[in-house]
Amino acid sequence: MAKFILIAVFMVVLIANFTSSEVAASSGVVVGSSNPKEEGNKLAMVQEEEDMDGGFSSLDGMLQWAIGHSDPGVLKERSEVTQRMSPEELNKRQTELKELMEKLKMPSDAQLMLIAVNDLNNSSLPLEYHLRALEELLVLVEHIDNAIDLQKLGGFTVLIRILNHSEPEIRTATAWVLGKASQNNPIVQKQVLELGALTMLMKMMKSHTTEEAVKALFAISALIRSNVNGQSLFYQEAGDMMLQEVLSNSNLDIRLHKKSLFLIADLAESQLENENTAEVSFFSNRLLLKAIVDSMASSDLDLTEKALYAIKNILLLRSTEVQLFKDFCKLNEVLERTRQQLNDHREEYAMDVESLRKEVNLTFLQKLNKVKETLI
Repeated sequence: MAKFILIAVFMVVLIANFTSSEVAASSGVVVGSSNPKEEGNKLAMVQEEEDMDGGFSSLDGMLQWAIGHSDPGVLKERSEVTQRMSPEELNKRQTELKELMEKLKMPSDAQLMLIAVNDLNNSSLPLEYHLRALEELLVLVEHIDNAIDLQKLGGFTVLIRILNHSEPEIRTATAWVLGKASQNNPIVQKQVLELGALTMLMKMMKSHTTEEAVKALFAISALIRSNVNGQSLFYQEAGDMMLQEVLSNSNLDIRLHKKSLFLIADLAESQLENENTAEVSFFSNRLLLKAIVDSMASSDLDLTEKALYAIKNILLLRSTEVQLFKDFCKLNEVLERTRQQLNDHREEYAMDVESLRKEVNLTFLQKLNKVKETLI
């Protein structure tokens, strides 16, 4: 704190040096002639800022503090001393001040990311240092440009390496950072996919730690969303089996079920938008389709809604075997049971879900009728 005060006072003196002696003298009057009540309020505000963050919030705040706590007569005297300095002495003082201010300057985002990456690379540091570095990156990569620049610092290479860390906390936080960086960022998606992150994240889905699996699924979704190459790789890595296992296991955290259904709906929508791409067997996995349909039986309305969205998008695909939905998945029966369950709810949200259920039912019946027409 003493260094900050010294710099602030010296800056005030330097500023005074560039004015005439008359202005310098009058500035002493102005500084000391403010209304006592107003001056007290200003000082109270500055003191409040110091109490909050342990220092000055800005250079302006530092100058305000220095002026408010300086004696006008002393300032005038020091100004006169400074004016008597030779140009060489004055330049030397100014250079010293500049060097001090450079040291106190806030580091850029790139510098902060580099510090975090270096900490993660340093295996001798305690676990809490690595977790803190990951927390820093989690905030910094929310900015798209920062996320792109992270690879220039070797950041993604380090992050993907520590997906194999022995501590679940580190793996969980790392997956979260990768997911945040990849969200709506095709450049980062490409970089991370090329480094082989998807396969590692899919393996993390088998973790016995719920949070690790949740963050891994979040990262997978962010990595392949609206990314045709990422989705193709996901299909090649048996992504349908991964999601089927999640949805078929009622003991898993409901967040995993919801995220899985959301991902399936998103993949089907992406398939609809890219009509020129070949249809994939992913949406013909009968066990996966049954697991999706069975999810509608949940008492959780949000889960029911996500299951309905997934079914709706899949039914819209040209290659969908609607007879499979009817005979194996018993979709018509489940839709009817869901209608009865929704009737027991009186909240407005249930009405919205019921509207979606009707839409799915209509699409299902229309698709069935088309199949019947082709058989006639």
